[in-house]
Amino acid sequence: MYARTWGETTCGINGEMIVVEVDVSQGNNSFEIVGLADTAVKEARERVRSAIKNTGFYVPERHITVNLAPADLKKDGSGLDLPIAMGLLAAQERVKLPEQNPPVFVGELALDGSLRPINGILPMILRAREEGRQDIFIPAGNAEEGELVDGIHVYTASTLMEIVEHLRGNACLTPLVKRIAFAEQEMPATVDFADVQGQLVAKRALEIAAAGGHNVLMVGAPGAGKTMLARRLPTILPPMTEEEALEVTKIYSIAGLLSHRHGIVMERPFRSPHHTVSNSALIGGGSIPKPGEVTLSHHGVLFLDELPEFSRSSLEVLRQPLEDRVVTISRVQATLTFPADFILVAAQNPCPCGFWGENDGIHHCTCRPGDIDRYQKKISGPLLDRIDIQLHVPRLQYKEIKGTRPCESSAAIRSRVVAARAIQRKRLEGTHLFCNAAMGRREVKAFCPLTATAESMLEKYFTALGLSARSHDRIIKVARTIADLAGSEIIDEIHLGEAIQLRTREEAMK
Repeated sequence: MYARTWGETTCGINGEMIVVEVDVSQGNNSFEIVGLADTAVKEARERVRSAIKNTGFYVPERHITVNLAPADLKKDGSGLDLPIAMGLLAAQERVKLPEQNPPVFVGELALDGSLRPINGILPMILRAREEGRQDIFIPAGNAEEGELVDGIHVYTASTLMEIVEHLRGNACLTPLVKRIAFAEQEMPATVDFADVQGQLVAKRALEIAAAGGHNVLMVGAPGAGKTMLARRLPTILPPMTEEEALEVTKIYSIAGLLSHRHGIVMERPFRSPHHTVSNSALIGGGSIPKPGEVTLSHHGVLFLDELPEFSRSSLEVLRQPLEDRVVTISRVQATLTFPADFILVAAQNPCPCGFWGENDGIHHCTCRPGDIDRYQKKISGPLLDRIDIQLHVPRLQYKEIKGTRPCESSAAIRSRVVAARAIQRKRLEGTHLFCNAAMGRREVKAFCPLTATAESMLEKYFTALGLSARSHDRIIKVARTIADLAGSEIIDEIHLGEAIQLRTREEAMK
């Protein structure tokens, strides 16, 4: 007896269709699963056997072979339990599967025959729709993700028997109705720039960073407000489009981080890994590669606090995603590419004790010159070259902390950021780019005209400090964003001057 069903697994951040072939033949009582399955998939034989028995059917005491094709693709997770069970029931003629447009089954089986939710449902549904499938069956616990996709009938079930009865025509399940995700209101922000007293230069720098998608390094003494400022950056970023939200939701679905998010990620991600994070956790990896922090920050912010405390190797792996905005991970079985388009915000002290350069007459640096030099050199030149804005965040004075003058809210700053992003989208229309920071050399030459005085200023600065070609382009891109915030078509001396000031790391460390 032979039957064939269809299931899915995940590969990177996408779903991958799997053909599940089940053969029941004469022989010893055995249950073999072949096709490059990991431990979780191989253990499906015990879950499937018990689930079928406790549903009211039986597993014949014969030789059962389950083949998962394609055989050269590594399969992981428990989502293949359901298609294996349906294939086994179809092989025994307990249920008849349609030959034309066969349905796709995805889900983990409990021993009593109930269905448990799994990670990665959203990319699997999208993949099934791309393949032209009409029906897919998923666990009821994944219904919120199923409501995000139209163009395919998504059925949810709580037990194996519900699916069997539906296919027999005895008790039909109702497909989910697509929920209009963006009709929902965004959750109110718990933090706001109105809470931050003083630090006008830092606020301005973060506004520019949000408007153009630029990376930022903040250097300052302990308690200056670097972390407070960084945590408020997502509140001034433009709202995500539906396409961006679905892409982020796919990533979080794969990573199993969708709990309490109502099925879709509406707010831009903010990730703040501890400085003890491993290379694989930061960049992604594993025998079957999974997304790391840089991918979980996609379309959002990656905040690295106490930057010099991260291991040198962890920081160096950031160089490629900061430049290419993707991460490519190669393994024996596959080479996967994960998206990593994020804004890097880093914070650090100027020295080990934290008070080098403070001139308030109270705090004095106790570090030796060699200690300060070694501390600052923990951040390599090539990594710093990829950070567009580098500024000093001074300690607040008492009058600033106790100031009664109302501070500008995140909503007011965000309105200017959204207007600047709209200008950039119109300018970059016809390309795959969406903000100034993503522009390459060709776009910089085409869209960033400098006035004669601005050109002369840049030449003088470039020659005096011996800047790299990368630094040259990044200064121009920041100046382009400043000009967009000012509503100027041409980059003038005032725009370039501010960009140069925000780029000078030597000033940030004083």
